[in-house]
Order: sequence, then structure tokens, then C-alpha cells
Amino acid sequence: MKYIPPKFKRLNEMASIDVGRLTEDDARAILEKIRWTEGIICPHCGSNYITRIKSKSEKIRDGLIQCNECRKQFTVTVGTIMQGSHITLRQWVQAFYSICSHKKGISALQLQRNLGLHSYRSAWYLAHRIRYAMKKEPLRSALKGIVEVDETYIGGKPKRDGEEKPKRGRGTKKIPVMALVEREGNAVSHPIVKVNATTLKSAIREMVHKDSTIMTDEWKSYIGIGKDFTGGHKIVNHGKGEYVNGDASTNNAESYFALLKRGVHGTFHHISKQHLPKYCNEFSFRWNFRKTTDGERTVQAIKGIEGKRLMYENLR
Repeated sequence: MKYIPPKFKRLNEMASIDVGRLTEDDARAILEKIRWTEGIICPHCGSNYITRIKSKSEKIRDGLIQCNECRKQFTVTVGTIMQGSHITLRQWVQAFYSICSHKKGISALQLQRNLGLHSYRSAWYLAHRIRYAMKKEPLRSALKGIVEVDETYIGGKPKRDGEEKPKRGRGTKKIPVMALVEREGNAVSHPIVKVNATTLKSAIREMVHKDSTIMTDEWKSYIGIGKDFTGGHKIVNHGKGEYVNGDASTNNAESYFALLKRGVHGTFHHISKQHLPKYCNEFSFRWNFRKTTDGERTVQAIKGIEGKRLMYENLR
């Protein structure tokens, strides 16, 4: 990848950054350009009348900026998920790039090794803050066109000698996760309490535009959802060995779940019920930007840092 110097003329020039050669000044320039595309704005009062604070040697001191309106000082991390962090900006940018570029995710232990962090806890907290930056509050009727809906089950332990073989599918005690995937478009996934008609239909009605077509498997809880949508409801019967029925299928939703499950089993190994929604956010984000480059995906993730804070105490 092409190496990008600290000064950038256009935002898309940062899509090919070589994160392995970043300096702290490079990382600060990247973050400032992504956060303030139209010029630096004070996070305290919103003024663009600012001054960079310099030392006697005329060198900018760690990116410190002063607002000439409210007289408060700030850096690019103030008012973001990075505020108060002792992790360097270079490590932050590298972590964003790593999480955005690994199709099946990257473990906190691997992040710790790659970034040279001193503790697993720091890497774990860092990863969760990046997942929070990736989170986009789902808008009502956000999904349109042909929308495939399916559910799967995450978690559980392998069978031990003498133990009863764990059930699969809808009889399992694992955590159910629902996914709504636009064909050739975006995906939204989240854990659900029960796989019943009330839960499934409510999520579909909330997330999918009325002028859409719903495609599901033959599960009885989906029956009747078609009357709420212009394109109706089409079914593929997996119980009869069908995977495509005309133009009806849930193959895109199943492809999404395949990535999520490979991430759980191959990368993270175990995900608690408490934090599963955050991992769903991560996989949905990468799916939604799957047609972009790793660098462009990283830029989109960094754009989500604005106005978000996630304290360690709230994660425990």
C-alpha cells in the first residue's frame, strides 16, 4: 500500500494508508482530517475560530488546540471514544485498521501483541470502544427491496463424555440471533429473547420499509408477515431440502451468519450474552462496507468516534 505523509489534501487519499509506518504525527493528521473534514471545530462550543498552541521552538505540542471563543483547550480525541485514553494515536489507528480489515475479526490478545500493549485488559477495552464507534443506531424502515430474514444460535460448549448431546436449532439453549439482510445491500443483526412470532415480526416491521419483499424459511412464526409489505412474503422450505425457490432464498443471510460463526469459533472462541450485541455490530459494519477497500472501511469506522464515550465500568 502507498504510504501517506502527515498532510492530506483529500479524504480519499487516506484510504491507502500504510499503518505499519505511521508516526504519532501521521496518526494525528489522519484523525483530524477524518473528524474535521471542513476544518477544525471546537467540541465545546462549536466555533471554528481556533489556534494551535505552540512551544517556544514553534513545534505544535501534541496537537493541542485552543478555542478563541470559549478559551478552552482540546485535541482531536476530546469528545470521542478516545478521550482520556493513554493508548497512542498511532496504536488507535492501527487497531481501527486491524479490526476493519480482518474478515472474521481479530482477538484482543492478538491486538495486544500487534500493538505492543502492556495488558490484555487494555486491548479488550480498546476493541470494545472501536465496536462502539462502528455502531449505527438502526433507523426505522432502513432496509428496502428484497430483505432476507433468518435466525441462528450462538454459544454453547462442545459435548463432554457422559453429557447429553446438546440440541441444535430451535431446541437449543444457545443465544438466538436475528439477521435482516438486504439482497446486495446492508445487514442488521442483534440477539433476541425468543424466536417467536411477536419478536420476529416486530423486528421486521420496525426495520424494513413497507415497499419491500420479505424472504424467510418455513418457520411458522413468519406466517402472515407478507400482508404488511407490498412485495409480500416468499418462503424457501429448508425442511424439504430447498435452498432456492424461484427467486426466494435466504442465502445472503446464511452467508452473514457463516462469517459471524467463524468469527466466534475461530477468532473469539467464546462470546458472552452481555457483549454479543457489540460483536453483531462489528460484523454488520464490515458486511455493510464489504465492497470497499480496507482503508476506506477504516475511514468509515473512524468517522463514528464523534460524540461517543464508553467507560470501562459500563462493560464489566
